[in-house]
Amino acid sequence: MALTVANSLQVEQVDWSQLDTVLLDMDGTLLDLAFDNHFWGTVIPEQWGHRNGLDLPSSQQHLAPIFTNEQGKLNWYCLDFWGETLKLDIPSIKANYTDGIRWRPQAETFLSRLKASHLDVVLITNAHPVTLEIKAARLPLAKWFDKMVSSHSYGAPKETQAFWTELSAERPFNPNRTLFVDDAEHVLDSANTFGISHLITLRQPDSSLPPRKSTRYPSIHHFEEIMQGLPTVD
Repeated sequence: MALTVANSLQVEQVDWSQLDTVLLDMDGTLLDLAFDNHFWGTVIPEQWGHRNGLDLPSSQQHLAPIFTNEQGKLNWYCLDFWGETLKLDIPSIKANYTDGIRWRPQAETFLSRLKASHLDVVLITNAHPVTLEIKAARLPLAKWFDKMVSSHSYGAPKETQAFWTELSAERPFNPNRTLFVDDAEHVLDSANTFGISHLITLRQPDSSLPPRKSTRYPSIHHFEEIMQGLPTVD
């Protein structure tokens, strides 16, 4: 195993020499999830409430069960679905609200060191392609990756085995020599079922919320905890 677990929270070490592939989630892993949580929890309910004559708390209360019903499904991440369901131009709203899109601490440094390594570095995200395009326009995402994949291109989210089957067919990798980092533990469950041996989660995906007190997978707070052994970059 590339990972040595010191306790239920902390990753002690990653042996990069035992890996060929690194798969990285975007939101909550490389980027601060505070943007997405605020966008979907406040901005969209405000916009929807304005159209329907509701204040923010009433709008949030009305939308909560609708959102909950789609969690874990591709629709949960699909701007087209929510645009049709809520009768809002989600891409336009999102394109005009980009100031909150920001890196998590040390993410760029981590990516630069991965880029200088022998590893195949792949971004895998459930974000809609339009969302990925907006965020890649705001931050220099593409330059750090050998490939960027939206699960929408497979018609299946990372929570499903279909996603992993499609990914491994398009960009083959050895699950035993692959590290996957994702803030969502239910997504890590799916990767674990597929056979990916090395899994890490994040303790504070959203900077506006307190760090998690416990995780089911080895976890880090900042990327410096696992950078040892990667090439240094000036």
